[in-house]
Amino acid sequence: MAFAITQTCCSDATCVSVCPVNCIHPTPEERAFGSTEMLHIDPRSCIDCGACADACPVDAVFPVDRLPATQREYARINAAYFEPGGTPESPDRAESGEGSPAEPGPNFHDWGEPSFDRVLPSDFGPLRVAIVGTGPAGMYAARDLLLHTPAEVTLVDRLPLAGGLVRYGVAPDHPSTKKVGETFARFHTHPRVRMHLGLDVGVHITAEELAAHHDAVIYAVGAATDRRLGIPGEELPGCVSATAFVAWYNAHPEVAPDAVDLSAERVVVVGNGNVALDVARLLVTDPDTLAGTGIAGHALAELRRSKVREVVVLGRRGPGEAAYTRSELLALKHLPGVDLLVDDHDPRVGPAVAAAGPGDKAAVLRDVARGAVDWSLPPDSPRRRRIVLRFFSAPVRVCGSGHTRAVRVTGGSGELEIPSALVLRAIGYRGIPQAGLPFDEATGTVPNELGRVRDRPGTYVVGWSKRGPSGGIGANRVCAAETVGSLLADAVAGALPAPAAGPKAFRRLVRRRRRRGRGDG
Repeated sequence: MAFAITQTCCSDATCVSVCPVNCIHPTPEERAFGSTEMLHIDPRSCIDCGACADACPVDAVFPVDRLPATQREYARINAAYFEPGGTPESPDRAESGEGSPAEPGPNFHDWGEPSFDRVLPSDFGPLRVAIVGTGPAGMYAARDLLLHTPAEVTLVDRLPLAGGLVRYGVAPDHPSTKKVGETFARFHTHPRVRMHLGLDVGVHITAEELAAHHDAVIYAVGAATDRRLGIPGEELPGCVSATAFVAWYNAHPEVAPDAVDLSAERVVVVGNGNVALDVARLLVTDPDTLAGTGIAGHALAELRRSKVREVVVLGRRGPGEAAYTRSELLALKHLPGVDLLVDDHDPRVGPAVAAAGPGDKAAVLRDVARGAVDWSLPPDSPRRRRIVLRFFSAPVRVCGSGHTRAVRVTGGSGELEIPSALVLRAIGYRGIPQAGLPFDEATGTVPNELGRVRDRPGTYVVGWSKRGPSGGIGANRVCAAETVGSLLADAVAGALPAPAAGPKAFRRLVRRRRRRGRGDG
């Protein structure tokens, strides 16, 4: 019986490198890698060895005959990827010779890391590299350096706990996804690692001081804020960013426990990405099922008091163009006690669903109820909860006087108001300037070439601050490999500035600045 990859796939390709028969695709050598929502196992070639399941950092791989009812569709999804014309990536797979037993590709190391050049001269001393940020991007870079070079790594994070978005950005009902943090955590105590938590570059120390004590510095600072709607009324109380909401239920230290009020019966979520579906799902999930997760205690208490009966997910595009993954949409269909409805307000919705191919995410909605919603009425049932997907509709104004009362939206028959005292904007993350680094306001990223920060020799960037807020956890693996490759090439070429002081001097500096509580000396 073959194995299948399921909803929590992080696409970091660890499974690809351990497969003895090359049956997991797309691989990082294939053009489709990074553009698919997940990896897939070919059931015709799988030999049922289980190596992929053992290696998967997020417990996303299971034998097909052991898939729970809510995941059984993934057996078909995996198989369909390898059918002729099953996905847009089919030509790439055919060229790669998939399905035939083969050794892992020539560009792979033991951890499935794409091999940007890692060969250092035998007499090359260990580099001292600082990494700012302990989320997935930073830890993939740290792991690459520690596994393939004798580098000494200094991990720096402004927060008191390590983990970045794995700790503070993953929904608590996705514990398997959070498990990748355990893979990273084993490097926190590596003998060549020093970790400084609660140390803010730009507050406690300057970027110049950090660079002066290391051969190179890699910034993995992510995208710390959200994109704005740019509509009137957005600043009203009750219009909250999904970034803050996610941080709230994950006990982020910079978000107050009372930051969210769930006394409204209806919540409008603006956005059609995975974060939008995450917050919609959390709002209607039975709190008892969240009690055994890592959800913040204050968030669980508020969810128990919650009056939310209905969540409206607002997307300006159609069901075929939504940014969420098929996996996250499938999960909404299996929520106990929750109805899923497609608002049939626009005549384009039905044809878009009917025309969807078998591999398209819109096809998931074929057996979902569709109907017109009377927004002047409160949510229907006092016992069941509901998620309403409203496509081809965009917000034009948040209405209210002193507090959010409704959101005015576009639709097939013109504009209308959807009453709601809580509006969550979930239209994407955005990077913010990092002290000591250049910043591109248009893209919200640090200008760079293959991870090299422009006009800053010895300074590098990785993750969302490098490429923008796109791609999940696994996308950071290839991104980090590229940046580390650039760093090592510069080291061999003698292009790294020599540090002015050593690790002991840096530790003394950190202790002194922490005692003073500020970075001005």
